[in-house]
Amino acid sequence: MYDGQKFKNLVHYVCSKCDDPRELGATKLNKILWYSELEAFLALKKPITGARFVKQEFGPVPVAIVPVLEELRQEGALAIRDTTYFGKPKREFISLRDPEIDEFSAQEISIVDRVTQVICTQHTASSISEHTHNDIWKMAEIGEDIPLYTVFAVKGEITEQDIAWADSTIRELKDAV
Repeated sequence: MYDGQKFKNLVHYVCSKCDDPRELGATKLNKILWYSELEAFLALKKPITGARFVKQEFGPVPVAIVPVLEELRQEGALAIRDTTYFGKPKREFISLRDPEIDEFSAQEISIVDRVTQVICTQHTASSISEHTHNDIWKMAEIGEDIPLYTVFAVKGEITEQDIAWADSTIRELKDAV
């Protein structure tokens, strides 16, 4: 189930983790959110916020990202700067205050920190986009949902344990709605 406030706090937290705003543009932010949710889904058996992602040109994008960024800007939590990088438009995010992280578990923070560090320091926007252009992304149409459970399509052989977990998760999600 999607938790909008937690998603907003996650976006703010990720923006606060990059000391140099030049390291985090919109593409990298979207990838950090995608991989953080995906890693949590696999490791913790549930996503961090339950955000919905859709296929866009440069990979999966959370549906709520634009309004959430605007809300954070209006609240004075983030400054958003439009610039250029090698002649291409780039959006940078500067955290103006400490994010609220009380609702995150230590495991969730650990996942987000690790994903943020790898993407911000070891990738360009282009290189991380290439990683998200996998078979799952290729099968979807622009604007189509890319559910987290599609990770199992590229995970390898599906075991009986995987099926039991998926069935259990689907029941839990149906009960939560």
